[in-house]
Amino acid sequence: MTWSASVTSAALGLVLAWQAPAAADAIGSPAVEARLDTVAEAYTPLHRFMGAVLVVEGDHRLLDKGYGLADAEWGVANTPDVKFRIGSITKQFTAALVLLLQQDGKLSIQDPVSRYLPDAPASWRAITIAELLGHTSGIPDFVQDPDFRVWSQSPHAWPEELARFRDKPLNFAPGTRFDYSSSNYELLGAIIEKVSGESYGQLLRERIFGPLGMTNTGLDTDALILPKRAQGYHLEKDGSLALARSESMTIPWAAGGLYSTTGDLLKWEQGLFGGRLLSPASLKAMTTPGLNGYGLGVSVDTVDGLTTIDHGGAIEGFTSYLTYVPERGLTVVVLSNVGGLSGVLADQLLQVSLGYAVVLPNERPAQPISEQDLDRFTGTYSLKDAGLVVTFRRDGDVLESLSGGTVFPTIYEGVKDGHPTFYCPTVDSEITFIADAHGAMTSLILHLDGRDIRGDRP
Repeated sequence: MTWSASVTSAALGLVLAWQAPAAADAIGSPAVEARLDTVAEAYTPLHRFMGAVLVVEGDHRLLDKGYGLADAEWGVANTPDVKFRIGSITKQFTAALVLLLQQDGKLSIQDPVSRYLPDAPASWRAITIAELLGHTSGIPDFVQDPDFRVWSQSPHAWPEELARFRDKPLNFAPGTRFDYSSSNYELLGAIIEKVSGESYGQLLRERIFGPLGMTNTGLDTDALILPKRAQGYHLEKDGSLALARSESMTIPWAAGGLYSTTGDLLKWEQGLFGGRLLSPASLKAMTTPGLNGYGLGVSVDTVDGLTTIDHGGAIEGFTSYLTYVPERGLTVVVLSNVGGLSGVLADQLLQVSLGYAVVLPNERPAQPISEQDLDRFTGTYSLKDAGLVVTFRRDGDVLESLSGGTVFPTIYEGVKDGHPTFYCPTVDSEITFIADAHGAMTSLILHLDGRDIRGDRP
């Protein structure tokens, strides 16, 4: 259960292991536009991706298209005007509201939380609003509670949500570490309502959605009948679609409760970075990377001299990714109503838009390997540097990796540089297995997120 898929290695979000630049086609050429469509189409077989994609550079739309089904029961296709839940992309809207209230003189992000929530526990007294915004407060993530799945099926107001984590000890001293926690943004929602005297949803409409013309974006509710809404799905082990059961939408709220369209998220990026919403000082504060490269509600990185400002989201049946490259005025939006490929797809669309070569899963032919040989790779590996434990098992003639309760099928690519190598298309990563002197597979190297992460059997 998570409302975001973008900021930790365990979440397996944006992958920045870019290939060499493609010299043949000019950026924005018809060939590039066709390649963008090919990239998105490559993930649609067997419902591995369904959703809507928008890629815009300046005023030029490179790709604006829907893929797969918005409603599988009725056979309704996804189109650019379909509405999707966007999960933790919500967090940048919450951050913007906080900065707008700061511009109004109603708060300062350097203020302690206790100034606006007088009944805050003693452990929160040193925590500032800025530390909530940057995920450095140390407050545990209530989404990770063992009973969260059951508890979240019924509606709860924000005081009940805060009660889930207010009496828990901090994971670390405030400001000393980065630890992604949706609890931070539930607290921010509470502060927004306390300071403004308005509901979180109403303030979003007044200060952001209305001024930017975002008529297809809003705070989702359990009872809302929403025209052109995508249904959320997950893939069963046999590849069939199943309806995803959502928690009450009162729960994600200021941390992950919005729905939107690709077109409205473009309006958001154009308004935010076009100076129509925040002051230059507020925008700079929002997009200045802190610990772990996280700004205020967004992740900030630099790749080959270009800045990427992005965030992903994941909520039952939906994943999303939103990326902006200010030097190019380039926006990439991927909204999906199945699976977890939005981050991978957004990254590859970004690469193609910038003139880089991308190798797609269907362009990586599988090499033959026997089931007996696949059994050599099964077992559990500890990737301590990434805080991951990955288990490999064989399902027929496929080697699957399991991490965090999610199954990732792999493709055998043969021997590379003397070592057997598998490709994981779901997260666009490679796994190189290393044998000991007796031929037993005792370690591996996971090539992910531009890093080489070693894993060893316990």
